[in-house]
Amino acid sequence: MNFEPLLPYTFFLAGTAGFWGLANLLSRRSNKTTMRLEEFRDPLSRQRRAAMVGESVLSMTYLVERAAPTLSRALEPKTENEAGELRVRLANAGFGRPNAARNFLAIKVLALVIGLIGGVLWISFRPGAAVGNWWTTPITAGALAFYLPEIVLRSLRSARQEKIFLQLPDALDLLVVCVEAGLGLDQGMRRVAEEMNEAAPEVSEELAAANMQLQMGKPRREVLHEMGVRTGVDDMKALVAILIQADKLGTSIGQALRVHSDTMRVKRRQLAEEKAQQTAVKMIFPLVLFIFPGIFVVLVGPAAIQLMENLLVE
Repeated sequence: MNFEPLLPYTFFLAGTAGFWGLANLLSRRSNKTTMRLEEFRDPLSRQRRAAMVGESVLSMTYLVERAAPTLSRALEPKTENEAGELRVRLANAGFGRPNAARNFLAIKVLALVIGLIGGVLWISFRPGAAVGNWWTTPITAGALAFYLPEIVLRSLRSARQEKIFLQLPDALDLLVVCVEAGLGLDQGMRRVAEEMNEAAPEVSEELAAANMQLQMGKPRREVLHEMGVRTGVDDMKALVAILIQADKLGTSIGQALRVHSDTMRVKRRQLAEEKAQQTAVKMIFPLVLFIFPGIFVVLVGPAAIQLMENLLVE
């Protein structure tokens, strides 16, 4: 049986059902009690909601925010460990908002739907493709689109951790100067966050978040531990362990920071030397593929032409 004549009607019904469901989802008003609880849990939610409404009601951010609770329901972590792992991965990439995990799962669902629709449209515009195993193309496109946010998240996470690793020695040097000048650890962290806002934005953001938690009355040990987990950088975790140990034993924090700063600076220099030593090996493939053929033509080309002329004359 040939199903090709039914494809336009199927697309029309699927599109109508999708738009109808999306309109119902966006027109659903949240309960006032739920909104008040959300404001108590996240005091900045009212400002963000007002900003989103003021920008554009039809903006993608607003749509994702409204549709995220429903879209992410199918992918919600089943255990607390899985939810904590997802929050840590998002925090490592710089997404530390309370609803970051929900929005990320909603984006994955949207990417899956877009991939499936794109695969079906690709088949519909290719004559003779809607026969046999035609369903493999939409499934493959949907699977690739579903895992695309994970790849982007992993890339952002690695880039941010590398930036923190490279910026941390300079921030520690300034923190050592502040501590040795008579400031406490809390005041020194606040000063570093203010001074290095442009030179080291990632480290400054983490220190500012830690300062805000300290001002709210959270114990310093928990704040430092959460900062190490939030960054995911081994050197930051080592720094946090040193600060917690120095605070527990009452030793000099300035000396501990200076030793750790020197260690990180040596490690950064060794990493730069390692990358410099790898350039010779990495240059082999461009040389063989692009440089050597041109040199071979320039050097051997005239001799080959003369040899061919001599053979033709003989």
